[in-house]
Amino acid sequence: MNAANYIGGEFRSARSGATTPLINPATGATIGSAPSSSAVDVDDAVTAASAAVRSRSLVTPRERADMLLAMAEVVMAHRDEIANIDVLNAGKPRQFALLEVDWVIDDLRVAAGFARSEDGRNVGEYSRDHTSMIRREPLGVVAHIEPWNYPFLIAATKLSIALAAGNAVVLKPSELTPLSMVRLAELTREIIPPGYFNVVCGYGDPVGSRLSSHPDVALLSLTGEPATATKITRDSAPTLKRLHFELGGKAPVLIFEDADIVRAIEAVRLGGFWNAGQDCGAAARLLVADAAFDTVVEGVTEAAKGLHVADPSSSDEVEMGPLISAEHRDRVMGLVHRAVDDGARITTGGRVIEGPGFFVVPTVIVGADQRSEIVQTEVFGPVVTIQSFGSDEQALTMANDTPYGLASGVFTASHARAMALSRDLKFGTVWINDYAAIATEMPWGGVGMSGNGTAHSAMALHEYSRIKHVMTHNPSSSGDPRG
Repeated sequence: MNAANYIGGEFRSARSGATTPLINPATGATIGSAPSSSAVDVDDAVTAASAAVRSRSLVTPRERADMLLAMAEVVMAHRDEIANIDVLNAGKPRQFALLEVDWVIDDLRVAAGFARSEDGRNVGEYSRDHTSMIRREPLGVVAHIEPWNYPFLIAATKLSIALAAGNAVVLKPSELTPLSMVRLAELTREIIPPGYFNVVCGYGDPVGSRLSSHPDVALLSLTGEPATATKITRDSAPTLKRLHFELGGKAPVLIFEDADIVRAIEAVRLGGFWNAGQDCGAAARLLVADAAFDTVVEGVTEAAKGLHVADPSSSDEVEMGPLISAEHRDRVMGLVHRAVDDGARITTGGRVIEGPGFFVVPTVIVGADQRSEIVQTEVFGPVVTIQSFGSDEQALTMANDTPYGLASGVFTASHARAMALSRDLKFGTVWINDYAAIATEMPWGGVGMSGNGTAHSAMALHEYSRIKHVMTHNPSSSGDPRG
């Protein structure tokens, strides 16, 4: 399974001819290769995207909406194939890979609706003898630097919004997982006008660096790490382009003594270990009332033990696959080992699965200090910490006491408590008596070290648009603006 760059409607190798091997993380076996592109390849893609914007092929909302709906149909027709690519290239359990493709289909359809329901087109006489109107226009060329944890879902979601706004996209998939987006380019070749969707494979340096500094890129969206966002901010500063960052999280889940504990444990089983914990909104940090602490620890520990962990290709019943690479597996285990050295206790897991692939046993840790690395740092693996609290105020303080602010959860029977916490928790999403439920029409974004901007909803469409005030002089014969 070999990938290629997709530039201006044509597939091509990197100009240098260099390639990078692609690995199945469940087996460690090489499954193909992808171009290892350079700044020259990026320049080619931006040139193609700029030409597409000048062609005005997607000038009307209807044209954009029809294109997005056609994309949804072709993705639906190839649902199994696309899911199987991410099973092989990203180590995803098949049942969840299929669900992610379904979300993309919904994203495309919702974005089509956004394209035909733009707001903000106010017209009126705000000055004598003049009529003012608001135009919402595409930014032009936008760049996306995408992650390996959701190689199809995140990339296709942001692509749908960018196209709905009328922009041309240059997309850099992760060098580890480019296959599903290259396949999307193949499937939509006859649907998306040439140059509106370009894929450039390769490493952050030089591909991401050149996208950051390129003067013709109007917006750059990154889903990745804070350190990468810091570098992009520096590299892009001379161009003053818009920046949109989704940078991870350290989500707290607050479980109070009056909560439905069974429901909370089931939510953590899914939210904490989904995608092997390689999720920016993973339910990684449980804060539990003293009275419920022992029950929750026992329940979450048993839930983690019961997860079916294996090569996703071996069975459709697999619930958790491998981590993405040996390097990432070792990073996660380093965090676990240092937590134990600092006095924390493992109730289950805390080890790798010997054999091929990059598997870590689902892990639950108790007794970690609030200031410890395991509590403050995003692990991005199948590791959940559980801490106790004695009061609502302490729970809120502990929840907000990390640099991240992406997602959070609250389990309580008290409506008043839930509403107060939804106001005071400093996170972009607050789930109440549930976790990780998805609504495509609603925004997804964070604060603090979790970034800025949103990847969903009509609000995202606004971020991908430019506002222009147009004023025309139209004097009346009487001099009276009312005619």
